[in-house]
Amino acid sequence: MSFIDRRVLLHINWALLGLTLLIFGMGVLNLYSASGFRLESGVAVNPYYQKQLAWGLIGMGGMLVCIFLDYRHLKTLAWPLFWLSVGLLICVPLFGKTIYGARRWLDLGFFNFQPSEAAKISMLLIGAKLLSKGQRPLDWIGLIGVTLVGCIPAGLIILQPDLGSGLSVLMLLGGLILYRGLQSQVLKTLFITVPLLLPLSWFFLHDYQKQRILTFLNPGSDPLGSGYHILQSQIAIGSGRMWGKGFLAGTQSQLRFLPEKHTDFAVAVFGEEWGFAGCIILLSLFCLFLYQIFLTAQEAKDRFGSFLAAGVFFYFFWQVLINMGMVLGLMPVVGIPLPFISYGGSAMVVNLCLIGVVMNVSMRRFVFKRS
Repeated sequence: MSFIDRRVLLHINWALLGLTLLIFGMGVLNLYSASGFRLESGVAVNPYYQKQLAWGLIGMGGMLVCIFLDYRHLKTLAWPLFWLSVGLLICVPLFGKTIYGARRWLDLGFFNFQPSEAAKISMLLIGAKLLSKGQRPLDWIGLIGVTLVGCIPAGLIILQPDLGSGLSVLMLLGGLILYRGLQSQVLKTLFITVPLLLPLSWFFLHDYQKQRILTFLNPGSDPLGSGYHILQSQIAIGSGRMWGKGFLAGTQSQLRFLPEKHTDFAVAVFGEEWGFAGCIILLSLFCLFLYQIFLTAQEAKDRFGSFLAAGVFFYFFWQVLINMGMVLGLMPVVGIPLPFISYGGSAMVVNLCLIGVVMNVSMRRFVFKRS
């Protein structure tokens, strides 16, 4: 074993690794329940949890690679990976596979690959590379330049259409920009103009996206149509009460009233079976998980590593906030999954690789200190 390998084992962030594996395990267990549905002849089970476990093992392999590979090399790969992800996004409307009415995947034979997940990694790398240069808050030229770069993959993703993933890319970049800081006059101008210009985005939305916003404002207007997802999710979580109905004992999920229970609304299954207490425990684990990532960003010994960890923090923070708000009916349904809980092969691999990058940054702060 080489010197750097021993250093990894000595200074790896075991708290972050343990929290990641614990949340992942809870997600697989929850998917086992979400994969089942009751029939007259018994209980049938879809293989979602088995696929999630397989993708998790692949992702852990990627996480190990990201831990042992010096993250400083990623700075030189940022632009090539960025343009590669853009190229893959361009291939989606040309050669992509349509699932659930949207063309977002590339069929690679033995699995379907979602380029928008790769775009999130490339956006993280290029954002950290660009924003780690210099220490002064961004002026208008710097802000516009970075934003234009981020709009390339985000625009291609939104055109698929995949508003949720496109917003994820923009919010990741937005978090990095706030982490870098803005000049006071830039911040004041944006604070005034963005709320005024935001309503104009309504005219660029698809009809189904507009309907989702209207449904968010009044779910009861179409309880059997566009409002069905939110209402059934609220019923499932509310029926769990304080302690839940018990594992595999949820009625909304097991009797197939709850739609998309293995993807966007997986946490509704969790809430029905484990109740308010279980949701508080899950939320607490996510808070500790995010705290470990933020702590790594603060303690990193170089700016690129700090921005990498900060980008991963915002990547997970926005997904947790929006998915849980969406399931509770506090935000419109935009198709953003809950990390490690919702089913998704490409997303699982990306999530675990990003955790590997954070642990890499965390470990190598000791290497820099001694060098």
